[in-house]
Amino acid sequence: MCGIVGYVGFRDAGPILLDGLARLEYRGYDSAGIALITPEGDLFVEKRAGKVAELRSALGDGTPHAGAGLGHTRWATHGRPSDLNAHPHLDCSGELSVIHNGIIENFIELRAELTAAGHRLDSETDTEVIAHLVEESYHGDVAQAVREALRRAVGAYALVVLHRGEPERLVGARMNVPLIVGIGDGETFLASDVAAILAHTRRVMYLEEGDVADIRRESYAIHDAQGERVDILLQGTARDVDDALLLRELLAPG
Repeated sequence: MCGIVGYVGFRDAGPILLDGLARLEYRGYDSAGIALITPEGDLFVEKRAGKVAELRSALGDGTPHAGAGLGHTRWATHGRPSDLNAHPHLDCSGELSVIHNGIIENFIELRAELTAAGHRLDSETDTEVIAHLVEESYHGDVAQAVREALRRAVGAYALVVLHRGEPERLVGARMNVPLIVGIGDGETFLASDVAAILAHTRRVMYLEEGDVADIRRESYAIHDAQGERVDILLQGTARDVDDALLLRELLAPG
């Protein structure tokens, strides 16, 4: 299964994302990657086939400082394990990146439509179409663009989008695949599994089907697919979840 981590806050995002990905390794995966907005406002992406350790090695000391970013571990469905097919995926302009768990069932049709419209898709994945759908819908508000783009997608997804034009904002959405929001002090998280963010917060919300989460450093908002604001109960992590995570750590190799 794939893994998702997203972060917006006052700390350096890179180490938080890499640590979160390492905590999701138990799910199984064949590649890993991260995307960050640099202090200069550029979109930085590094991704590698193989383990998180190989991604760390590729990054070396070159991970930019950033207050927002996203990370992903992929288990290949569409397209072989490779650097190119690893997440995150970009749009044509290189302005936005997306990570995704699940399957876009109509991606072949969408890929043909996007290619006919002049988009250049480089990977073999279904996920890449999401980046280009958001690109087509983007007019300065990434959350609205995500909602519009997903009206064209059929299937299951938990996804996170980062846009360099809105460097202190992440947008996540879910349909038939889990995605949670974690609330810290001056920082907010997105994750596919509480294990990825448990070291930083135990205040979490579980998104409902069709929800779109708009997170920033000091705030968050949840809307449904039509853009109507919805309220979700903020919870602490359940004790049985905490116990399971502790047992997993105790049994982990090494």
